[in-house]
Amino acid sequence: MTTPLLPALHNDRFLRACWRLPTDCTPLWLMRQAGRYLPEYNATRARAGSFMGLATDPEYACEVTLQPLARYDLDAAILFSDILTVPDAMGLELNFVAGEGPQFAYPVRTEADVKRLAVPDMERLRYVFDAVSTIRTALRKPGADGVERGRVPLIGFSGSPWTLACYMVEGGGSDDFRTVKTMLYQRPDLLHRILQVNAEAVTAYLNAQIEAGAQAVMVFDSWGGALADGAFQAFSLAYTRQVLAGLKRQHDGVDIPRIVFTKGGGLWLEQIAERDCEVVGLDWTVNLGQARRRVADRVALQGNLDPMVLFAQPEQVAAEARRVLDDFGPVTAGSGHIFNLGHGINQFTPPEHVSALVEAVHSHSRR
Repeated sequence: MTTPLLPALHNDRFLRACWRLPTDCTPLWLMRQAGRYLPEYNATRARAGSFMGLATDPEYACEVTLQPLARYDLDAAILFSDILTVPDAMGLELNFVAGEGPQFAYPVRTEADVKRLAVPDMERLRYVFDAVSTIRTALRKPGADGVERGRVPLIGFSGSPWTLACYMVEGGGSDDFRTVKTMLYQRPDLLHRILQVNAEAVTAYLNAQIEAGAQAVMVFDSWGGALADGAFQAFSLAYTRQVLAGLKRQHDGVDIPRIVFTKGGGLWLEQIAERDCEVVGLDWTVNLGQARRRVADRVALQGNLDPMVLFAQPEQVAAEARRVLDDFGPVTAGSGHIFNLGHGINQFTPPEHVSALVEAVHSHSRR
């Protein structure tokens, strides 16, 4: 592997780990790190009036993206947005109903619905790209030499084509994915058409985030693990691979790492790692040491503490963090580990327990 080109940052541990370069300690960020467990987030959301009011205003999105960085010594920022902005821009009309989660006014279920579906004009998502640019500017601060650099890198993201299709066909969240799986087995041609449109849209969306300033990008295949073997490869992995192949590898003279996270995807770890990406995220069902041996350090690994650990006492949280680090083992030349949760942080998590986690990860990995 040729030495990647990295941006000038005060803290580049996360990017170095993505590229399996040496770091002074294991970098850490958390999925959904800007969210409802933080009182300051809830205060900002109240000012914005709604979740979409928050997500569609670049200044508000910037404010909440930076909030966890003010509290914790995290090694990356992740854009505050939602994976469902893409189908919303397709005209499905996204709403967040209190107590029920996201819902689409116009789900995609009939042949006519599928025929109407098209890659949206990226200008309809301009608020996302403006948020990326605003966050990048806000992250800049002068160093001891007087030169301005970013504090930490900024991660952009999207849902995978399959995960987006689940919400689009179901009309919202689902426990059994009955509607989309019926389409998969009964009319696979319709589902493949949806997935193709989604793959083209996600590729354009992530590339626009990169152009706006995202320094790494992540594909959330949140519902890949709901598929049977065979169906996963045909309806999820194939389209994620198409997205990865279409992404910009470099922007503004620096290389852009790509992360893929498939919840419940441990069974297919080797196949996921073979797909053109630098980092594979793992949920808490996989032992990191075993995963590392399975992929033979061909990619960096991200994860994978059970988010529910954060409800234990701080000393127990720290012990579990050390266990995850010990499971991965020593970070040697050509290997990379990014500490994260195995899924998004729970909204009821005590914020002070996150402090214990961050301190334990950095201090133990230094030793």
